[in-house]
Amino acid sequence: MKLIQVKSINAGAVMLAVLRREVSLALRQKGEVLTPLVFFVVIASLFPLGVGPESALLLRMAPGVLWVSALLAAMLSLQRLFATDYADGSLEQMVLSATPLPILAAAKALSHFLLSGLPLVLMAPILGLQFGLDARALGILMLSLLLGTPTLSLIGGIGAALTLGVRGAGVLLSLLILPLYIPVLIFGAGAVEADAAGLGAGGHLSLLAALLVLSLFFAPFATTAALKISLE
Repeated sequence: MKLIQVKSINAGAVMLAVLRREVSLALRQKGEVLTPLVFFVVIASLFPLGVGPESALLLRMAPGVLWVSALLAAMLSLQRLFATDYADGSLEQMVLSATPLPILAAAKALSHFLLSGLPLVLMAPILGLQFGLDARALGILMLSLLLGTPTLSLIGGIGAALTLGVRGAGVLLSLLILPLYIPVLIFGAGAVEADAAGLGAGGHLSLLAALLVLSLFFAPFATTAALKISLE
């Protein structure tokens, strides 16, 4: 029992150290942190301007547009998830350290969510007002994004690890992970649409939660394998 407690404490301390390091690096490069958020705002705002003021059409489009915009915005910073550590040699030290690499991979994905995904969740209700969503729909949208964006970060970590050091990694990364993002996109946008149709969003949100649990269990190990392949 004591051994298990020590391991859990060490894992928590390592994750906290990685999070602090990522946040400190992000504060030095604020532009890279703000870019996904600005991209999200611009893309989501262009649709109401292009479609026009027809409220019924905007309401039908809102879940899909906001979710696709958030998904694409979250992808912008994925390429840099391991690139800096790879360039300065820190990644090799992480692999050779005594700390299990899946814990480091999970911490990296968590930092990506906190710096890229969580701001999108908080900004989504403001953009949803442009489409005429009511308070209940905005709440469902936030909840679906809160469950879905961590999954995007975890799955994206696998792609970022596989394309590490590859020329044209950004395009290849998109081709690898976009098919894996489709279930999250379907259930995330579907939760808002189902609630608007009176069917309830519980089923879609439960599936998003299930995808998150599966990603939490499998993605760190898959990312670890991908990192070892890229470093060979």
